[in-house]
Amino acid sequence: MTATGKKRRGLMLVLSSPSGAGKTTLSRMLLESDPNVKMSISVTTRAPRPTEVDGVDYSFVDQVRFDEMVAGDELFEYATVFGNSYGTPRKPVEEALAAGRDVLFDIDWQGTQQLAQKAHGDLVSIFILPPSIAELERRLRNRAQDSEEVVRKRMAKATGEISHWREYDYVRVNHDPAECLGEIRIILNAERMRTDRQVGLLSLVQDLMRDGS
Repeated sequence: MTATGKKRRGLMLVLSSPSGAGKTTLSRMLLESDPNVKMSISVTTRAPRPTEVDGVDYSFVDQVRFDEMVAGDELFEYATVFGNSYGTPRKPVEEALAAGRDVLFDIDWQGTQQLAQKAHGDLVSIFILPPSIAELERRLRNRAQDSEEVVRKRMAKATGEISHWREYDYVRVNHDPAECLGEIRIILNAERMRTDRQVGLLSLVQDLMRDGS
């Protein structure tokens, strides 16, 4: 609820980082701690990992269907990463925002740029940095999800991804996930109270001014 007692418009919260910096862990922690935040479920052409569920982690489609979604303007943003296509379906995000729910995005700087072009007023972006490159590599290896070749590719790509930090509204260093989550929640709560997101605020102020004159 807003200061006016009416439902506010939701916002689009982006968390970006180089692979291994912790954005996926932080996203999961935020979703578990805040029922008003829902995850944007991306579509992808890559094969599901053993623990992933279609429609929960991603919506898995073939390249033909993905290209149809691009051509039909069904995606807010899309990109190709390591030979696989990823994108954000537009309709469920717009429905959530209109209902006053916040939508969380786990996307890279390219996707964030596209969202900024199409929905700048709804967007809040946070870039997550690792404490060091050595720590980034340690986290990538410890999660044991990728082959040695993919780890090397992710490390080679990390510097380029980090170079886009100035394009974000906020930047936080993930020394400790719990501490970093607390900082993200402070940002989210402040952004929720922005005057332009409070439905009915103008009418309330006009009534107060009229009644007080």
